[in-house]
Amino acid sequence: MGKKTKEPIDNKTIKHPSLGEGLGGSSFIDTHTHIDGEEFKDDLDEVVARAKEAGAIQLLCPGINYASIASMKAVCERFPDFIRPMIGLHPEDVKEDYKEVLEKMHDILISDLRATKDNPLPSSGSLPTGEGGGRGRCWVAIGEVGLDYYWSREFEKEQLDAFEQQVQWSIETQLPLMIHCRKAQNEMVKIIRRYKKELPGGVFHCFTGNQHEATELLQFDKFVLGIGGVSTFKKSHLAEDLAAVVPMDRIVLETDAPYMAPAPHRGERNESSFIPFIIEKLALAYGVSNEALADTTTATAKRVFRL
Repeated sequence: MGKKTKEPIDNKTIKHPSLGEGLGGSSFIDTHTHIDGEEFKDDLDEVVARAKEAGAIQLLCPGINYASIASMKAVCERFPDFIRPMIGLHPEDVKEDYKEVLEKMHDILISDLRATKDNPLPSSGSLPTGEGGGRGRCWVAIGEVGLDYYWSREFEKEQLDAFEQQVQWSIETQLPLMIHCRKAQNEMVKIIRRYKKELPGGVFHCFTGNQHEATELLQFDKFVLGIGGVSTFKKSHLAEDLAAVVPMDRIVLETDAPYMAPAPHRGERNESSFIPFIIEKLALAYGVSNEALADTTTATAKRVFRL
């Protein structure tokens, strides 16, 4: 969804139920959490502990700009193999200097992959050290990238070019894409269709559309939909629309933390331990157990990100 809040966030201390109950021992993967952000700096250990208690086995952390590489490095090295990073330039961060920024980020990406000669897509390891060195056993995806015309079209052409360049990174590295798209699905689909056969797949992050929009995205058979807290909102029909047209193995779970907290925590700071509320809502819509929904989405996340 993006790095900027879509509604006010109450950063109060969370009074938290035992959310692990009801999952039958099943686990989940939060495929999109900005846990490296300032919102978590004061209680990161507690947030991670709650996520694990609720059933999380991995948290995937998208990049948003060049500076975020450092914050992800710190968080992922603090929780190795539990928090995994992506690298990408978010569309809201595409400005006049985007070409220079992309060049620097691409250099780091390729340097890291070259450092791992035998396995360019390993399952674990450390983030790069310094500007571009270190081990290549790190990045799980190219993201968060895409198009966002919600606030402004000032950098419309630049966003299109930046997105297409990063789509090409995905092909070059065979790392999946984590795609952010707001008010630009037609433009996004046009670019993805151009590279459909070459792309390894990925996630259409924070999908909140209707059945028609979901069906359009399902044509990209290597891609899945990222579903988060909006599915639990009182006036939302998202869960029911998904169950009507989207196979259960074509969705993955996400928070977009600290944004978009699910009911009953809407308006609070979001975190990965709230995923079970999403599981419960989606399982009801699909007519399956919480365990089945959790297991299926976990298997899908492992497949897409090669975890």
